[in-house]
Amino acid sequence: MPHISTTAKSHPNKSAFLIAETGESVSYLELDQESNRIAHLFRSLGLRKGDHIALMLENRRELLEVAQAANRSGIIFTPISTHLRWSEISYILENCTAKLLVTSNKFLDELSPLSESLLELKNLYNVDGEANNKTPFASWRNELDRQPTTPISDECLGMPMLYSSGTTGQPKGILGVLPIDSIHDIHPSMAALAAAFGFNENMVYLSPAPLYHAAPLHYSLLVMQLGGSCVVMQQFDPEQALKNIEKYQVTHSQWVPIMFIRMLKLPAEVRNQYDISSLQFAIHAAAPCPVAIKQQMIDWWGPIIVEYYSGSEGSGITMIDSASWLTHKGSVGQALVGEIRIVSDTGQVLPANEIGTMYFANGVEFEYFDEPEKTASAHDKNGWSTLGDVGYTDDDGFLYLTDRKNFMIISGGVNIYPQEIENLLITHPQVADVAVFGIPSEEFGEEVKAVVQLLHPEEASPTLAESLREWTRERLSKIKTPRSIDFTAELPRMDNGKLYKKRLVEQYKAQ
Repeated sequence: MPHISTTAKSHPNKSAFLIAETGESVSYLELDQESNRIAHLFRSLGLRKGDHIALMLENRRELLEVAQAANRSGIIFTPISTHLRWSEISYILENCTAKLLVTSNKFLDELSPLSESLLELKNLYNVDGEANNKTPFASWRNELDRQPTTPISDECLGMPMLYSSGTTGQPKGILGVLPIDSIHDIHPSMAALAAAFGFNENMVYLSPAPLYHAAPLHYSLLVMQLGGSCVVMQQFDPEQALKNIEKYQVTHSQWVPIMFIRMLKLPAEVRNQYDISSLQFAIHAAAPCPVAIKQQMIDWWGPIIVEYYSGSEGSGITMIDSASWLTHKGSVGQALVGEIRIVSDTGQVLPANEIGTMYFANGVEFEYFDEPEKTASAHDKNGWSTLGDVGYTDDDGFLYLTDRKNFMIISGGVNIYPQEIENLLITHPQVADVAVFGIPSEEFGEEVKAVVQLLHPEEASPTLAESLREWTRERLSKIKTPRSIDFTAELPRMDNGKLYKKRLVEQYKAQ
C-alpha cells in the first residue's frame, strides 16, 4: 500500500510539495527523512502512541513535515488557527493536553504568556529560532540534526485532532476513531473521497487555504499518501491562484465559495489570461455556495466543479458533481458516507421536501475531546449525529441546506434563513461580501440586519443602503428584506471561508 516512504524509494526526487510563493520544493526522499527525524525526536522526549502535540505555524514546510511525522508515530496533532486570540490559544493548548508545541518567529508575541500559564507544556520549539535565554523555545533545527533519518522501530498511525472554528461558542477538539492502524492504510472515508475525486499518484493538487483547517490538511496528506504532488499557497490571492494553476499544471484543487466569488470579481481580462485547462477537479465545501456563483464557475471552468458537504467531525459526507448539480441546483448532493436523515424538532424523521435538522445516520464515529456532554448533544437517541444544519431532501434523495439552526431569525413568528438573503446580496455587482443575522426588535422580536462589504468601500452611503434594500425587496418577500444595512471595511471571515458571525452578533448586541 502507498505511503511517503514507498514513494521515497520509487521516486526519491519527485516533489511531495512545494510552497507556491517561494518555489521551495521538498522531495519525497527529503520528506521521508525529515519526518523520520521528527518521529525519533518525539520518542526521545518520551512521546508515545496517543500523546498529543500542537502546532502554531503558517503554511510552510515544517507544518507538513511534523504532520507526516505524527502520522507515522501514533501522535495526535493539533494545528492551531493563526488568527486566534491568546484566550482561545491557551484554551486549546490546555484542552488538548499538548506535550509539545512547535511554532515560528511569526507567533512568538501571541505566545509570550505561555511560560507563565501552561507550566506543564515543557517541550517548546521554534522552527526559525536559535536556542537562547530570551525565550523558552528551543531551536527546532538543532534538535532534529541530532536524530537519525531511519524509521522508528514502532511505527504506528497517528491523526490530527482539529478544533471547531468556534463560530458559535468555545472551540471543540474533534477526535475521530481510527479503524486502521498501519501507516500504509487509508481511512475509509478518505479512500471514498479519493475515488470520487480521481486522486492518484499523477495528480498535482493546489491547496490555497491554511493547513490548520480540516479539508486542506486532510487532502494534502492524502495526496502525499498516494504519491501525488501538492502546491501550497501561503495565503489566498485570486489572481495568484489562477497563475499557479497554469504554472504548475494543477489537476486538482480545493476551494471555498468566497474564493470563487473573489476570482469571479476579477476583471474579465485578468481571468481570461490564464490557461486553466489542466484542471480536472475543482472541489469546494466549507460554506454554502450561492447558486448564481456556482453557475458562473461552471460556465467558466466547465463541468469539473465537485461539491461535498461534511464537517471537521467527518461523521458523514455528501457529494455532488457538476452534471448532477445542473439538474438539482442548490443541492449539496447525495450521501457518500453515512445516511441522510431529516428530523423534526420533536424527533420524527421527515419525508422528502420537508425542512428539519439534518443528521447523518450510520456514519463515522467521533467525539469532542474531553467533553462528553457536547459529544452527547451532537447525537440524538439513535446515535445519529448533526452539525446543526437545517435542510431537506428532494424526491431523488439530494440534500439541500437552508442554514445553520442557530442562525435562523424568527421575525413576527416567521422563520427566516439568513443564507437565502446572503446568497442573493452577494450577486449584486457592488457587493464583495455580506453577512445577515437577526437583531432584537420590540415589534417583531427579531428583525433582519445586513452588514455589507463593498467592492469599492468609498461608495458606502445611506442612499446605496436603501438602494440595496430595494433591490432585495424586488427579489425576495418583504419579511426577508433587511430592515437596515450597514457597511464595513471587511467582514470577519476565517481563512476557510466561514463567516465569524458570532463576533458580528456580539458587536450588535453590545450596541
